[in-house]
Amino acid sequence: MNIDELYMQRCVQLASMAEGHTSPNPMVGAVIVCDGHIIGEGYHRRCGEAHAEVNAIASVRDKSLLSRSTIYVSLEPCSHYGKTPPCCDLIIESKIPRVVVGCLDPFPQVSGRGIRKLQQHGIDVTTNILQEACMWLNRKFITFQQQGRPYITLKWAQSSDGFIDRHRQANEPPTQFSTPTTRCWSHRLRATNDAIVVGTNTAIADNPSLTTRYWSGRNPLRITIDKRGRIPAHSALFDGTTDTLLLGKNEEVKGVETIALAPEASSIDVLLKELHQRNVQSLIVEGGSTLLQAFIDCNLWDEARIETTPIELHNGIKVPIINGEEMQINLHRQGHHTRIIRRQ
Repeated sequence: MNIDELYMQRCVQLASMAEGHTSPNPMVGAVIVCDGHIIGEGYHRRCGEAHAEVNAIASVRDKSLLSRSTIYVSLEPCSHYGKTPPCCDLIIESKIPRVVVGCLDPFPQVSGRGIRKLQQHGIDVTTNILQEACMWLNRKFITFQQQGRPYITLKWAQSSDGFIDRHRQANEPPTQFSTPTTRCWSHRLRATNDAIVVGTNTAIADNPSLTTRYWSGRNPLRITIDKRGRIPAHSALFDGTTDTLLLGKNEEVKGVETIALAPEASSIDVLLKELHQRNVQSLIVEGGSTLLQAFIDCNLWDEARIETTPIELHNGIKVPIINGEEMQINLHRQGHHTRIIRRQ
């Protein structure tokens, strides 16, 4: 790892500290280096607040050092006015002579503009340093910009013999696969995504809350699909504690935003179009097996998190069939692990 990569790695570390707080903006980290020493750091902490470059420059005590410093930024500095002024202008005004960028802005109408503006003012710009890591950091933002849909994470727990649940009678509780540790990680996943969806059968059989009770953070937008009005009005999804969206119809449910579904319409297509219009950049699909398999069959997924337990069911509802590139395995205890798979 060369020196530019080392400081860019620090940018990625800083940026990731804001996970779950910047959407719909990207996570960005910045580091300012002078004579081989870090003299300033910053990251974009929350949507609507100062960008990483602003915070990093503000943290430098002796501003005279900026004129012989390098600023490292994990994402191309912005060149347009939004909720805050362009970071390119601040870098130019600060007379920083060199800028190192992790990856370009993925939005086609913006990508490269910041780089060109800096170069037009005589600033030396180096790009694509630790590009893959910087893009992975903002995979949700990039997917939304490039593909016009949210980044989709499939999530389920299963038995060691390949079942997502046993066949149950009405009002019979679900099989408990998760441990206190994996439950915390599941709720952390919710806190760092914009929305979460379950199908009709899961909403009826499990009565999930889909909130972040076991992790500090915001609740995602809760979504369920109910084409025939089968979900009881007293379900936890309709308790009014956080924003909820119902796709379909349910005349018994009051006070919940509803999006009508035409009989011939694809619920997945309608859902993704609606979420894109709302600037919702990430979605967890948490069940059940039919809904998960529907996303897989449509090739509309980016990442899967599969929790496997030592429990054997011998019979029941089979797990979805999925193929992809295995990224990592998180071991929780003997016989209990979570696999993370990326779509190829």
